[in-house]
Amino acid sequence: MKRLIPDTIAARTLLVLIIGLTISHLLSMGLYLTDRASALLFTGGEHIGERIVTISRLVENATQAERQRIIQLADSPRLHITLSPQSLIDDQQGGGWEGRVLRGALMAHLDEGGIRAFRFQYVDETKSDSEKPGATFRVSVRLADDSWLNFNAPVEPLSPFWSLRFALSMVVMLLAVGILSALVVRYLTAPLASFARAAHRLGIDVKAPPLPESGPAEVRQAIQAFNQMQERLRRFVDDRTQMIAAISHDLGTPITRLRLRAEFVEDAEEQKKMLADLDDMETMVSSALSLARDEASCEPYAMVDLRTLLQRVCDDKADEGQDVALDVGDDPVPFNSRPAALRRALTNLIDNAVKYGYRARVSLQNTLEGVRIQIDDDGPGIPEDLHEEVFKPFRRIEASRSRETGGTGLGLTVARTIIRAHGGDVVLTNRSEGGLRVDVRLPL
Repeated sequence: MKRLIPDTIAARTLLVLIIGLTISHLLSMGLYLTDRASALLFTGGEHIGERIVTISRLVENATQAERQRIIQLADSPRLHITLSPQSLIDDQQGGGWEGRVLRGALMAHLDEGGIRAFRFQYVDETKSDSEKPGATFRVSVRLADDSWLNFNAPVEPLSPFWSLRFALSMVVMLLAVGILSALVVRYLTAPLASFARAAHRLGIDVKAPPLPESGPAEVRQAIQAFNQMQERLRRFVDDRTQMIAAISHDLGTPITRLRLRAEFVEDAEEQKKMLADLDDMETMVSSALSLARDEASCEPYAMVDLRTLLQRVCDDKADEGQDVALDVGDDPVPFNSRPAALRRALTNLIDNAVKYGYRARVSLQNTLEGVRIQIDDDGPGIPEDLHEEVFKPFRRIEASRSRETGGTGLGLTVARTIIRAHGGDVVLTNRSEGGLRVDVRLPL
């Protein structure tokens, strides 16, 4: 049932409008046809009543021989007339609302014509097995000599409710209202679509320009609140980035002083340890400062060929003597990105694969959902419960990410930050044949 219900506000609003208008149109047409049928029956009854009054007066004032001639001349398929000593109607029957309408129309004319004694019967043989099914009404008028003048008139069948004309009117109404409603609903919901795109873009780029405040009052209020939230987030990120950059920059001076003081330590072994710790501290500070600079930079987006970009990164690593294999195919894979940042992210991931997995096998796939870059290594892998932990800043797993192999614990953090800024993500999985697979997913 849920599959039949549209998923968008515009489609649901349009569906509700069409269903409501269809039901309203059906009810209106039903009431109209009922009133029309009643009016036609009443008009037909008045017309027959006039003829009955006229013929009854002529027969009443005519001789016996003239009566038969008058009856023969007035008799027709639309009004069959007979003269009998007794009424052909035994029991008066109303026949539902149709009979009541006809009786009211007849009584108005018969009373005006001075005919007081008459009998009325409405018979509907539509569902019977009669040779001539249909509705008829019969009237018997008593003359002065106590004979009865009998009238039998068929009722014209009314036009059915479901007719070609009704279907055409329904189609025209639905098309007109549907097109107009679609335009109006689309105009009203267009700001919501822009709002959704902006919310998605905010998760990628907090420095995106604010949304224009347009649309209905409720939508404008939501957009205004969204722009204010985006501005607060931008200030928050900028403040934290500036703070990290300032701390990292200021730590350079005491580290330099400590390095100078370490030179005067007489114990060579202790001096070596102190200098190694200071080197680690300086490396971490430099990495933090570089990360802050990357966050604060506003590199413009440009269209690049991911196949060419990966080829350059892998060629550089191969020139450095690293074991890197590449499988990207021959078709170009265009992607709108910040080229320098994206190259740094891919370089970090390939560096990690070579450092801790001995080699890197890089492949590129262009799918309907987006672009997938897989980087496989032959290392020991990472326990599944630590797949998210390794993306945290300065987080290292001693079993496979020791200080002796280098690194500050920011490589994966920087890589995933850049990939997510491009709307993608980085996922780690342990391969069944051994080693770690880094799955980079970028949207189209």
